[in-house]
Amino acid sequence: MAPPLTKPLKSNDNGKNFILPLAPQGDDVRSEMEIYARFMRHLRMVPNSKMEIKVLSAIQFTADMLDLGDALVAKTLVDLGLRVPRKAFPSAYLEFVDKSFMRKAWDLGSPNEDLVELRHYWDKIGEDKFSSFRHDVKIAHETVYIET
Repeated sequence: MAPPLTKPLKSNDNGKNFILPLAPQGDDVRSEMEIYARFMRHLRMVPNSKMEIKVLSAIQFTADMLDLGDALVAKTLVDLGLRVPRKAFPSAYLEFVDKSFMRKAWDLGSPNEDLVELRHYWDKIGEDKFSSFRHDVKIAHETVYIET
C-alpha cells in the first residue's frame, strides 16, 4: 500500500509524482521479489532523463528477461506500490485497468484495492478522468478495384 499523498500534484511535475514500489514482504514472494529486483536494477540503468520512459523501459525489460507479459509485470509492481502517470505503463496494462473499471465492484474482473488506489492517485495528479471511455476503434480499410 502506497503512502497517502499530502497535496495534489500536477501531471507535469518533473519527477515529483512518481512513487516507486516497496520490496515484497512475506514467506512466499519469490516471483514478486524477482520482478521487483530486476525492475529496480534496470530502472537505475536506463539512460534517459524522463522518468516515464525509465519506468516503461524497466517494465518491458523485466517482462522480457522473465518471459512474462508486460501487463503482468506492471500489475505486480502496482500491487507492490508503484504509482506513476498513465503514460509510464504499457498499453496492455492500461487496457486491463480501463476494462476493470467498466465493471461493477461485485463482478468478476473488477478492480482490486491497489487499482482503486492507483485511480485515486491518477485523479490527484491530474490525469484524464474519462480515459477509460476513449478508445480508438481499429478499422481495416481495403481498396478493391474491379475491372469491367
